[in-house]
Order: sequence, then C-alpha cells, then structure tokens
Amino acid sequence: MLNASRWIMRYGLAALIALLVAAVSAPAEGMRFEKNVMVPMRDGVKLAANVFIPKGDGPFPVVLIRSPYGKGDENNGQGKFFTERGYAMVIQDCRGKFDSEGEWDPFRYDAEDGADTVKWIHEQNWCNGRVGTGGGSYVGYTQWALAPLVGDAVDCLLPVVPFSQAYSGTHYVGGAYQLALTMGWGAGVAFEQHETPPQFNLGVALHHLPLNDWDDATGKSIPYLRDWVAHSTPDAYWAKRGVDDAYEKIVAPILSIDGWYDIFAKVALEDINAVKARSSDRPIRRNLFCIMGPWGHGVNQTIVGDLDFGENAKLDFNKLQSDWYGYWLKDEETGVQDWAPYRLFIMGDNQWRDEYEWPLARTDWKKAYIHSGGKANTLDGDGTLSFDAPQRETPDEYTYDPEIPVPTLGGNNLVGAPIGPHDQREAELRRDVLVYTSEPLEHDMEVTGPVKMVLYAASSATDTDFTAKLVDVYPDGRAMNLCDGIIRARYRNSNTDLELIEPGKAYEYEIDLWVTANVFKAGHRVRLEVSSSNFPRFDRNPNTGHAFGADAETKKAEQTVYHETGRESYVLLPVIPR
Repeated sequence: MLNASRWIMRYGLAALIALLVAAVSAPAEGMRFEKNVMVPMRDGVKLAANVFIPKGDGPFPVVLIRSPYGKGDENNGQGKFFTERGYAMVIQDCRGKFDSEGEWDPFRYDAEDGADTVKWIHEQNWCNGRVGTGGGSYVGYTQWALAPLVGDAVDCLLPVVPFSQAYSGTHYVGGAYQLALTMGWGAGVAFEQHETPPQFNLGVALHHLPLNDWDDATGKSIPYLRDWVAHSTPDAYWAKRGVDDAYEKIVAPILSIDGWYDIFAKVALEDINAVKARSSDRPIRRNLFCIMGPWGHGVNQTIVGDLDFGENAKLDFNKLQSDWYGYWLKDEETGVQDWAPYRLFIMGDNQWRDEYEWPLARTDWKKAYIHSGGKANTLDGDGTLSFDAPQRETPDEYTYDPEIPVPTLGGNNLVGAPIGPHDQREAELRRDVLVYTSEPLEHDMEVTGPVKMVLYAASSATDTDFTAKLVDVYPDGRAMNLCDGIIRARYRNSNTDLELIEPGKAYEYEIDLWVTANVFKAGHRVRLEVSSSNFPRFDRNPNTGHAFGADAETKKAEQTVYHETGRESYVLLPVIPR
C-alpha cells in the first residue's frame, strides 16, 4: 500500500531539494531568523513566512520562495546559502498549506498572493528594493503566476522545472487528461505533513472509474480533483489558474531550467518563447534564458531511466544561481550578459551546446513516412519508416481495448509511471501497437526541436485516442523512447469547440510529440510507434463519446491507420545539419 503524500514528498521533491542546496544544514552564524511572520493578503487572509536576514548592516536584496511543500525552520539549507552570500530570504507557505491561513486550492491564489507578498517585502526595512524569486516545480509556477502583476518590483526569476499554465501545463494534453501526474500529485498534496493520510494503492486508484469521483479512491474528499475533471476545456476556471494572455506584462529577466524528460519539458520552452513573442521591449526579450538538460523532474541527474548521460550532464547549480542573482540583484559582473538564450544538452553526443532561438533557425524539417503491407502490428510486423512518400498501401488495423491499455514505459512522468528513457520492446510486442522502423542509419542524424505526427486514421467509435512515440533503436535492439504525444479525437480541431467523429470515416489528426534533442548515431534506427493508449500517463478514452469523466464502463474500438497517396501519415522531424 502506498502512502501517497509521503511518496510525493519523497520522490517528487527529492530532485528539487538536490537542485537547490542541501535541505538541512546548520544556520549561518549571526543570521537573524524570524519564524512564521504572518503576511497580510488583500482579502485579509494571512500567509506564514520564515524570514532569513544576513548578519551585518542592511538593507539587503531579497530572494522569495513561495511553496506548498513546507518551509522548514532555521536549519533550512537555502536560508544559509542565501544569507551567507548577502541576501535576505523569504520562504512562504502557500495559502491553505501548513502555517498559512485560507483554503488550499492549487494554482488559484498564487498570482495575487505572490504580488501581495512582493509588495510586503518592499515595505520591510531589511529590503533594499531588489527582489528575485526562486524554486522549482510548483514553486516555479508561483514565480510565473506573480510575474505579470508585479512589473519591475521583481528584478529576476529563476524557475526550475516550471510551468505557467495549469490547464495546458499540467492537466490536459491534446484533450487527454494527464492522469498519473494530476491525480497522483493532487492527492499527495491534499494532506499536510502532520496528518496521517489514509493508505491507498495508487496503481489501483489510477484504474478507478468514473474519473469524476476519483477522489473516492483516496479515502478523502478532495474537491479540486473533481473540479479538474469537470473543467475539461480551457474555460474561465482555468483562466484564473495561469498566466493566460498576460505574457506581455512580464518585464523581469527569467532563467528557466528544465529537462527533456520532465513533465514540463514542452511548456518550459513555450513559456519563454511566449514572453519573447509578445513583449515589445528588446532588452526584456534579450534577458530570457532557457537551459534544457537530459533530466526528468530535477537537474544534475546523470542516470535517467535506463541511460547514463555522463558527468557532463551535471550543472553547478549553486554557481549558476549565484551568478544569476549576483548579476540582477547586486550588479556583479558574473558573465550573465554573455549567455546564449538557449543552452541545450544534445543526447547521443551527450554534449552541451549554445543556441540563439527555438526552434533552431537552421532546422531541416523532414517528413518520415510510415509504410507497411497492412501488418505493422508488433515489433515483428512489416512496418517501416522512410523519407519516401507512400503510394498505394494496405492500411493497418488494431483493436483498442481500454480495459487492457498500453502501459506507460518511461517518458515525461513524475508519479505512477517510470521516468525517462526505457526499453519499449515490451510494449512493442502488443498487437495494439503499430511499429514502424527505418533502416540502420549510415550517418549520424540529429533531431533537435519540436516533433509532431500527422496521422490519417478511422475508428469504429465516436470518440477515441491516437498516440505516437519517437524511439531511438540501438544496434543491440534496445528501443529507447525520446518523446511522445496523444490526441483525443473530439479535440482534433479545437480544445474549445469539440466535435465527435463519424465511425468508419478517416480523419486527419495532428499529434504533438513535444520536444527532444537527440543524435541518432550511425547504425541506429529511427522508430515510430502508433497506438491508442499510454496509461497511466494519460487517462483511458472509454470510446463512448460521452461527457468526459462520467463513464464507469468502456467499450472496444477498431482502429484503422492509413498511409497512401492523399492520406500520407508521417512524423515531422526537426533534423539539424551536421
């Protein structure tokens, strides 16, 4: 049985603790520590903050961290790290968590509460008027959330493994629900550290239907879990839980750090690009940076999933944040002004490289088409992948049964499923997985950028899912996943104006496979998998066409995938000339 709260705290946050500094250490000598300072919000609710003030004469620049995970005490290692370097630090419990008043409703209050806290900091006699923010995961979100409201009252942000939108950043992908992430994390943070949460088996709970009463599986009523299912389109509920259309109001320099296998890999890049695209201020656009490593939900990992990316995969995070805050909060010449906007770890070569735009301007977009004689089912089928367009070919068919979905074997996960690259051959032995593989490459081929698939397919259902996965096949047969995606049929044209499909009719689907940066080495093969489930990363489409979350029963769907003239199915690869 799984204690979900402790599982989240242990594994979901362990990477964040490592990427910051040691979680517990002796307090800095002479540091002044103020515990549970109650900071008033605009609606009268007071939020608890621990304040760390350096020894010596102030005032000081300040680093703010707003977290739902607990703020510790005077032994908090981050407090020591910052005060020893001449910064005051404020670490605050989010609304409704630990010592803070109010209701815990994830994502809802962080914009206003963050802005009110920044205003309060500026009013303190130990603040010199320079404020930065820091932290990872949800603590990255709290930074993005406040940024449009504070103008230049915040001098810099350092969000790690972050996101800015709750709807598209954490919950819904291609119309499908990120089940393991949202429900696993959501249940875990519903309990406080001092509570004794009920024991429940997360693996069993993830199979629970209907989804609109999923919290029954936890032994505790958790209203926001029901809300997340009830609001399956980006409506007014979600508009209050993200930056939405306010990117142009962000004026602070931002350093965003993430990994290719993180749950926020795609949005970390998109968020930075959204500010670049919408800001009319050239210096602001120049002061936006993104680092992407080979990691999952954290940094400095060398072994991720089944692959070892080597010591070169590590960052000196302490130096990185010292340089960042030193430049923006202390006017120190730390070299930040010479950084490239993007620093990318190129897997396969396992080397870092500086880039100046995303996607890369020199990208050669290549269509890799799927082919078969109608028997691409399983690894032993006749599916192939090549840059030659198909002509007259027999379509492939398979049965999607939601009761026995294709398991999630690695990828962009946090809870409930393996993280990172894993051998996919177990899934590729299933008849409901179509496998298309290229010939061995004669030369290295780099694929760096966003990846998508255009798929022509029909279904016997009025609503169903289609999935795609890009895989690097090693000469020894290992099939290591790089990136994947999903599309829910009713979301094929819009995530607001939903349309069911006509059974038996072929439709064009665009599947976003997110992002990667990988060199397929000579002798390797490029593989594409097509199916209809990836569980529990995504919820199972019950194939009924009913309202989302209401089904307790499922039915099978007969799927047909086309690859012929006029209905060419392909994956669009961002190939980088070498």
